[in-house]
Amino acid sequence: MAKHLHPPIQLVLITDSKRFADQQAMLACIEQAIQGGVDTVVLREKHLDSAKLLSLASKLRILTRNQHARLIIHSHADIAKAVEADGVHVDAQSIQEIMQIKQWLDGDYLVSASCHNEAELKHAEKQGADFCFLSPVFPTRSHPGAPCLGATQFLKLASCVKIPVIALGGIEPDVFEQLQGHGVATMGGILNAPQPKQAAQALQYKHDA
Repeated sequence: MAKHLHPPIQLVLITDSKRFADQQAMLACIEQAIQGGVDTVVLREKHLDSAKLLSLASKLRILTRNQHARLIIHSHADIAKAVEADGVHVDAQSIQEIMQIKQWLDGDYLVSASCHNEAELKHAEKQGADFCFLSPVFPTRSHPGAPCLGATQFLKLASCVKIPVIALGGIEPDVFEQLQGHGVATMGGILNAPQPKQAAQALQYKHDA
């Protein structure tokens, strides 16, 4: 059974250390973003080996705990458990593993999933996901011209499940009215900003409006 999220997830930041000169610069950016309103950080660093990921996750756990934000670890349930993160995120291809992950974690951990259509959303809910990311909602700079759902289709799909559905892809301050209160996730919108705190505040302020 999925948990009722308190407080609800409103603004998620997905990490990408490749955008930074060093790890300390990324951690400083994340700290500023949390101060600006990010409530959940997803550590997604597929290029790092387990030792480096564990080291980074440990540092990020201290930072997020001090700043009262959630920490979700992408794919690595073992590392999530080791650093006492708040949860694990899985790709759409691993949705069928959610139930086993929850049983193995055997604790108060959140498990989320990446989804792109109705079938994946319903599968994730059935497997016990606590929330899902649905993407891509809007056009993105990283994939210009690629198909996207649009707000109307996003809302239609999100209404097919009872768990929270977070919008991902092309999130800008001017799209919030169309999302009708759903939480949002971003990467470049904050990580690429010269002032991460202000970038997060802009997203958070518009979302709360």
